[in-house]
Amino acid sequence: IPGGALTSEQVDVIGDLSQRFGRDVADVTDRQNIQLHWIRIEQLPEIWESLEAVGLSTTEACGDTPRNILGCPLAGIDATEVIDASAILQDVNAKLVGNPEFSNLPRKFKISISGCRHQCAQHEINDIGLVGAVNEEGEPGFDVWVGGGLSTNPMFAKRLGVFIGPEHVVSVVLGITAVFRDWGYRRARNRARLKFLVQDWGPAKFREVLEDEIGFRLRDLDPPPTSVMSHREHTGIGVQKDGRRYVGFALRAGRTSGHQLRAIGRLADRYGDGRVRTTTQQKMAILDVPEARVGELMEELAALDLPVLGSTWRKGAMACTGIEFCKLAIVETKGRAAELYRYLEDRIPDFEEDVRINVNGCPNSCARYQTADIGLMGCVVTEKGRKVEAFLVHLGGHLGERRSFGRKVKGVKVLGNEVGPYVETLIRRYRNGRAADDTFASFVDGLDEAELKQFAAKPDFVGLPPAPGVIAEPRKAS
Repeated sequence: IPGGALTSEQVDVIGDLSQRFGRDVADVTDRQNIQLHWIRIEQLPEIWESLEAVGLSTTEACGDTPRNILGCPLAGIDATEVIDASAILQDVNAKLVGNPEFSNLPRKFKISISGCRHQCAQHEINDIGLVGAVNEEGEPGFDVWVGGGLSTNPMFAKRLGVFIGPEHVVSVVLGITAVFRDWGYRRARNRARLKFLVQDWGPAKFREVLEDEIGFRLRDLDPPPTSVMSHREHTGIGVQKDGRRYVGFALRAGRTSGHQLRAIGRLADRYGDGRVRTTTQQKMAILDVPEARVGELMEELAALDLPVLGSTWRKGAMACTGIEFCKLAIVETKGRAAELYRYLEDRIPDFEEDVRINVNGCPNSCARYQTADIGLMGCVVTEKGRKVEAFLVHLGGHLGERRSFGRKVKGVKVLGNEVGPYVETLIRRYRNGRAADDTFASFVDGLDEAELKQFAAKPDFVGLPPAPGVIAEPRKAS
């Protein structure tokens, strides 16, 4: 789903396939895709035929290829955007996906193209990140970043210091991809991402090789465009360029269902022009809603358990697919994240500050635990002679001007059934110790190692209420 752009018809087809073949389960990912599960191989031809009939595809959703291109879900309608990148993104996608020249890259390749002033498409952690920018002549275009990525060796992307106009985006993106194809490391897969090449070469050499590849010199851009937001999201209600409203809502840490998706498609037709978007934070939005009908739509979404103005805990929760459907994960994530935000809604209902809690099932960071205020990475510990789920803790991760990865708390492993009380303790300690202008990330950034260890120490859980609705041990999908 390039840029997260969907029609109501496409949403309905995905929902129908989930109901018929996927046990009514669907996950919206942080790459703006939708995953279906429980699919049997003999059902794939019919699924592909149904998807292709409405302009959707599963081509290159995995493997050593360009993955789904991220974009702002409000591209073309946000009144504050620097440049509308929606058509540009689709053009790049058409040139890359299914192109044999780029079907055997050293490893997976992630691209972000957005003109959003909030920089919501996380250019800092993608292999290629194009950010809306205006040059000295007042022309709108893009600032170019390369070599970002997370997993076990997280690195922020580096600026090339160049400006490209819309007419050069396809050439530059294909040029960077070709440089990665021809020069990227292939001998060891744990060093086969673009970030390692950029780290070794540096931005200046990379720019030189890129310019040789595309056959023309790029214009300088300095300073870079800025965003004051460390967490970027498009939930709630916002004004479009045409005066209508977009309505963004939170799923259950990305988990939804086929019948829920089909209902969303019907609501998009009833209250808008049938345009739906997925976001890079596992949320969704319905576009083109008349102001006078926003209240009605909010009521209908609430009846589907899709709150538009939900709690900070639900809006801030993300989770990867987890052990239920992923062969790499070692802990439950979706159910654990939902359990956690419900617990916090009950225990700290008045908290309104934006705090992101990302739950990951393994070190690969599909849910970006290193860039969350509170990142929980799954592990297994031995407790009373048996192996049980637990989480390592990373605190204070964020993007933006003073971006930094979360700091790993040494010596702390939180059992799965302790996560709710543990996070509650962190929040209460933060509220008691913060300065007036602190965010959670800036507060953690100001702690030295001894203070961080004290702040993040596990409390005595004796006497604390257990997390409500403790989930059962998950069973792997077969």
